[in-house]
Amino acid sequence: MSSEVTKRLNKYISDTGLCSRREADKLIEQNRVTINDKLPELGTKVAQGDKVKVDGKLVKAVAEDKSDRIYLVYNKPIGITCTTERHVKGNIIDAIKHKQRIFPVGRLDKPSEGLIILTSDGDIVNKILRAENAHDKEYEVTVNQPISERFVQKMARGVPILGTVTKPCKVNARGKFQFSIILTQGLNRQIRRMCEFLGYEVTKLKRTRIMHLELGNLKPGQWRNLTEKELNQLNNAVQQSSKTAG
Repeated sequence: MSSEVTKRLNKYISDTGLCSRREADKLIEQNRVTINDKLPELGTKVAQGDKVKVDGKLVKAVAEDKSDRIYLVYNKPIGITCTTERHVKGNIIDAIKHKQRIFPVGRLDKPSEGLIILTSDGDIVNKILRAENAHDKEYEVTVNQPISERFVQKMARGVPILGTVTKPCKVNARGKFQFSIILTQGLNRQIRRMCEFLGYEVTKLKRTRIMHLELGNLKPGQWRNLTEKELNQLNNAVQQSSKTAG
């Protein structure tokens, strides 16, 4: 077969929505993947007409024009866990009950709520998650004590957490106990840790926007498909991102 119609095995599997590329590599290492009923190595290319199976089940290639892929935004309620592992109680997949296989782009921790993207397009997941993309994510935050100007300034300048200093960000007071923050990072529990460092405790955390995608009128637990315009904007925003997430 010509190299023009080949694709790396982990990308082939990821593009179907089965899992991420990293998870696909684990499946390959565990000898759970076959190509034409033979065990492949990491980095193996899949050619047109090859039959790829995971745990003995055929994995069909996706349409190159992405016409068969799912893109949606979900207003994650508090208590839902952003995992595709179905044995976890309150997992996001069972909560949405979509008829096709999808997975979340990034995470919102269990006590947090708000906008999260889910898709069956593994390629776009990798592009969005790359830290270098610096895509805006906006949050509304409520804390346990009155916000001072000093707090706002320190949050905006950067706070030492997890062995690094957070990147400068936009922070605006919205009330006595509330503020909005726009991040271009996704460190683990970043906002909660930043607040904790400054002596504050987060009592409510809601993500309202990722790039151009907004919650709008979605109520907790509701989801909707991206519009054609939103999907075009999303693809344009990530078209320069070719590497996988770190």
